[in-house]
Amino acid sequence: MLHERYYVEKEKQEKLLSMKNEKTDFYNGVFSRFKNPVLTREHIPLTWRYDLDVNTNPDFQERLGINAVLNSGAIELDGKYYLVARIEGNDRKSFFGVAESDNGIDNFRFWDYPILLEDTEPSETNVYDMRLTKHEDGYIYGVFCSESHDDSTSDLSAAVAAAGIVRTKDLKKWERLPNLVTKNSPQQRNVVLHPEFVDGKYAFYTRPMDSFIDTGSGGGIGFGLCDDITDPVIDEEKILSKRRYHQITEAKNGECTVPIKSDKGWIHIAHGVRNTAAGLRYVIYAYATSLEDPSKVIAEPGGLLIGPRGWERVGDVSNVVFANGAIEKEDGTVLLYYAGSDTRVYVAQTSVAKLEDYVFNTPSDPGRSVLCVQQRCDMIRKNLEILKK
Repeated sequence: MLHERYYVEKEKQEKLLSMKNEKTDFYNGVFSRFKNPVLTREHIPLTWRYDLDVNTNPDFQERLGINAVLNSGAIELDGKYYLVARIEGNDRKSFFGVAESDNGIDNFRFWDYPILLEDTEPSETNVYDMRLTKHEDGYIYGVFCSESHDDSTSDLSAAVAAAGIVRTKDLKKWERLPNLVTKNSPQQRNVVLHPEFVDGKYAFYTRPMDSFIDTGSGGGIGFGLCDDITDPVIDEEKILSKRRYHQITEAKNGECTVPIKSDKGWIHIAHGVRNTAAGLRYVIYAYATSLEDPSKVIAEPGGLLIGPRGWERVGDVSNVVFANGAIEKEDGTVLLYYAGSDTRVYVAQTSVAKLEDYVFNTPSDPGRSVLCVQQRCDMIRKNLEILKK
């Protein structure tokens, strides 16, 4: 027998799911922010959280609670917008669920069931942060973090991160492929598959790491090629976007989304991390690589593209914005989905043209305060001259 409380909670949730999202008055000329997050834990279907049977759950208690909904891969198919979200249960285990929207801005609704991956990795404890790539080979690939305990130590917090790979054509049936192997990097996270073949091979953006937390000798965002995606091995990684002292990438950095192709180059959205007295601070930045050679960086605007503001700063891991999904629409509009403090998912709206302008015309970071001030004074001088006219 269905518990009567279900109808009360269902009505409350329906109001949330039907809420229209509107742009805020934030302005920087590059992107727009929206008032409401597009996914939260309150968006998760009641059937995923509650036993609806009054006989086995007379007090209508939440049996399998959800702590957060974050870091979503994103894709557009046949005019619909889909987020493959990382959903973290109260038990700390993450899993994936598909949420669908007609406009990509609001009214996202999860499908009836979460994604049940093939259990091909016996040591795997957790999975999260799936990036979705529409590849020219005809498949949609999902690349995600596959986490296992490091059994070489008795430290319960010691873990090993690898890049898991699945593929699909409809987001419903998923084929699990072997985890990516990078011969010179013990661990990998934040791996993204390039949407086109490069020299006839599959190209990956990697993040070489010596350990689960510390990058160690890992110098930044890497680039590597593999011959066969069903036996994915990268022999060599070239560092593209480097970690640099006293910049937003000092502690570590990683590729966020599948690169966006523009007339001038591949536009990359990435995250940079620095340490503060309050802990690690994550921001989102951009750079560009060559159309002819995606391993060659051709533009690096200085500073961050998106930093956490307002409620984006509040959550499980405060002062963090993190993205792993973006959608380019037919008209050139770009929807960038990013998580606020590892708790909820927001969307920013921009365009390929605006991103191209930003990436290629924003000055690079000269690396020292005195040079940064000189850079700013040069712009101020130019502006004051314009104001005099």
